[in-house]
Amino acid sequence: MSGLIPVAEALARILAGIARPVEAEIVPIADGAGRTLAQDLTALRTQPPFPASAMDGYAVRSADVAACPAELALIGTSAAGHGFSGMLGPGQTVRIFTGAPVPDGADAILIQENADQAGAVVTAREPVATGRFVRRAGLDFREGDVLLRTGETLDARRIALAAAGGHGRVSVRRRPRVAILATGDELVAPGETAAWDQIVASNSLALAALAREAGAEPIDLGIAGDSLDALDAALGRAVAERADLLVTLGGASVGDHDLVQSALQGRGLELGFWRVALRPGKPLMHGRLGAMAVIGLPGNPVSSIVCGLLFVVPAIRALLGDPQAGADHSEPATLGCAMAANDGRQDYLRASLDTNPDRVPVAHPEDRQDSSMLSVLGQAEALLIRPPHAPAAKAGDPCRILRLDRRIL
Repeated sequence: MSGLIPVAEALARILAGIARPVEAEIVPIADGAGRTLAQDLTALRTQPPFPASAMDGYAVRSADVAACPAELALIGTSAAGHGFSGMLGPGQTVRIFTGAPVPDGADAILIQENADQAGAVVTAREPVATGRFVRRAGLDFREGDVLLRTGETLDARRIALAAAGGHGRVSVRRRPRVAILATGDELVAPGETAAWDQIVASNSLALAALAREAGAEPIDLGIAGDSLDALDAALGRAVAERADLLVTLGGASVGDHDLVQSALQGRGLELGFWRVALRPGKPLMHGRLGAMAVIGLPGNPVSSIVCGLLFVVPAIRALLGDPQAGADHSEPATLGCAMAANDGRQDYLRASLDTNPDRVPVAHPEDRQDSSMLSVLGQAEALLIRPPHAPAAKAGDPCRILRLDRRIL
């Protein structure tokens, strides 16, 4: 379509406009949840640092229990944190518990279910192969191994791995500062009384939630009315807040009341593009204002949230140095109904899902797709993606979806 750029090109240009990731900072590992690593994390120790028992039982020499029953002399105990420091000789055994160090001289664990103990004598009732139930030193990882890569986000699993590797502090990217500005005389803040011709501003809260989940620090610039003075004052606050990214909501088109582009240009905006071959969300704007990246989203609620998922979240991940910032997270599905041929814009249709016997999701587009309808978006499970100029399709044809419940990271 004339004057519209494809979705993929718009995303590529937004990501290319992120010159470099934000700076790194050191934080305690206990405060690392949700933070993005600024450098590879290597193991500072070997795990386990010694051969360890995988079961409760008796540490033995496998040669001593090759023929059973076999009697062994009990000479001590090895428990987690209280290892047996002596040497195991022929015909001897040590009581051992899960996670405890395997004594020198032992090469297998006789599990307690296969042994009888009478005082200082243990009778083995089953042979044990060499290495049985012994976790060798370094089974998990060894000192110097790369545990986590730059750009990975620390979640519960990765925090546990970093801590086990000996890291009490980690180098992470600081949270990008994302300023969010709602625009329009028709908007009032949530909880305020709206006049008959006004609506509640919801987009900014949705974008703040997306930004926070992506790893950023959202900055609420409030609501700017439809005047260049109000908009300029709000833009001044974004600059003063040292925002890395400014997200405007509404007013990015070219109508009489769409003044955002003009206000930005008055402050020296370098316009990258505006208008994308996308539905919902055609009037999308991108540029730079000094060191601050700018993404102007449409004012319709569904349009702003869809565009936030498609463009704002990847921009934040790029600011965090995530090498997968622009990854395609869509997945294959099949159509649950017939669909007409598409025009030149890429569609993201709100849809519900069910599953066929092959476990491939079946997407059912909602009947109502108006970009103002948050109730439909709230009930949808996925966005059904229809490429530009897609031909007419019938139920059962392949398609692609973007799940709305998929975690960003």
